Amino acid sequence: MRVGYAGHTLIIVKNFIKSRFCLLLYGGGLVLHKVGVIGYGYMAGWHHSNSNRIEGLQFTSAYDIDPERLKAAEAKGLKAYASREEFLAKGDFDIVLVATPNNVHMEPAIAAMNAGKHVVSEKPVAMSSAELEAMTEASVKNGVLFTVHQNRRWDKDFLIVRKTIKDGLIGKPYTIESRVHGSRGAMFGWRADKEAGGGMMLDWGVHLIDQIMFMIPEKVKDVYCRMFKVKTPDVDDYFKMVITFESGLCAQIEVGTYCLKPLPRWYANGDSGSVYIESWDCQGKILQAKVKDEKWSHDVVAKTAAGPTRTMAPRTKEEIKEVPLPEIETDWADYYTNILAVLDGRAPELLVKPAEAMRVMKVMEACFKSSETGGTITLGI
Repeated sequence: MRVGYAGHTLIIVKNFIKSRFCLLLYGGGLVLHKVGVIGYGYMAGWHHSNSNRIEGLQFTSAYDIDPERLKAAEAKGLKAYASREEFLAKGDFDIVLVATPNNVHMEPAIAAMNAGKHVVSEKPVAMSSAELEAMTEASVKNGVLFTVHQNRRWDKDFLIVRKTIKDGLIGKPYTIESRVHGSRGAMFGWRADKEAGGGMMLDWGVHLIDQIMFMIPEKVKDVYCRMFKVKTPDVDDYFKMVITFESGLCAQIEVGTYCLKPLPRWYANGDSGSVYIESWDCQGKILQAKVKDEKWSHDVVAKTAAGPTRTMAPRTKEEIKEVPLPEIETDWADYYTNILAVLDGRAPELLVKPAEAMRVMKVMEACFKSSETGGTITLGI
């Protein structure tokens, strides 16, 4: 198999020889792809336990530096390897899932690709754009597939907002707010460790940035960000950032672990309406103005505790039309289904492309720089 890059599109050349020891035919000719895991922790176990929903995919093997995790893999029916060299040389698989802590994604991913394996990396794919570039080059050099597990592109709340904007249900958007608020103020394990790639920017920020950039097909003009260490001394446990797109649209992304009253998961305004979604449960509405071309009136006055106001006078119920949120059907399994289809020549390109991951990585780097310098970082990507 040969892999090349053209712009942001991954092109898979179909006429390749399938590996004899990794790929088997079953079920009338469908190709069975087998997965070996590097780092059998919580997320790898999650991938494994959900893989039975994906036709043509089978988890077979695991490598981990922790003997207890190898025992856990064996208990789940996988062949365990204490040596990565033996794992890559003898393991019965053609795809490697890299699910190690954030700071050790690059080296095992490149080793797997150098061994001729396709690679799925957990997010964030790397600690820097330079690391991601090295991973991408290894994919091209070895002619293997390489992608990132940006699974929250399949979140229902995100897809509802994306469809609302795409279908013009709030008109032309000018501001989008995306946030995740927790209240416990505590982070565990590597998430609280700077060296391991902890912090909310690399944990949740990578997802929310990816969603926004996937939703808005424009260049990012600039980025402004502020990060805080409220309860965790070594890493960011709260950040707020603004992405300005080429058209002028602004997207605000906020993640915090110590917010005792969470704000809506999504809130967006367009020139003819608004949409909000309270939480992952997708409770919310689309609000549209019945009269789009507003005219100033002497009669509109609101008497508030702070005094009278004309500009901020609320609309009456008769002036607003409530529209239900779009119906969305989504399935995370489509992520792996697409990978298998690309490998088998049944789909032209990956749904999550390395070039898209690179843009997200550069935005995150700009966020760290903006928070350090106190300035806006110009990107133009």
